[in-house]
Amino acid sequence: MEILYVVGFALVVAVFAVLLREERPEMALLLVLGFGVLIFILVLGKMGAVIGLFRDLSRLARVDELYLTTLLKILGIAYIAEFGAQICRDAGEGTIASKIEMVGKILILVLALPIFAAIMEVIVRLLP
Repeated sequence: MEILYVVGFALVVAVFAVLLREERPEMALLLVLGFGVLIFILVLGKMGAVIGLFRDLSRLARVDELYLTTLLKILGIAYIAEFGAQICRDAGEGTIASKIEMVGKILILVLALPIFAAIMEVIVRLLP
């Protein structure tokens, strides 16, 4: 049910932003940015439970902690890059948003390299 509160609040902020944009566009941008940061902080609180569940499942499955840590870092980079890119798009800076997304993808690839290497080692060991 929390989604109803978030969507309702988002609609109120959107209406205010549209009304403010005509008279004071800089205030409308600050309102939207403030809303984005508030929502991001609220969601981060929920991520603690998800991370705890992932840690418990990885221990039960006897998966190396390195893989879980890497996965969580990749998820963090993806969410932060998306959040930053959307803020830039809201500010009318699509080019900067694209650069943020590109850097996020490159950082994700760099973090995933050890996992790719481990997979390749397993494949090489399985081949005759």
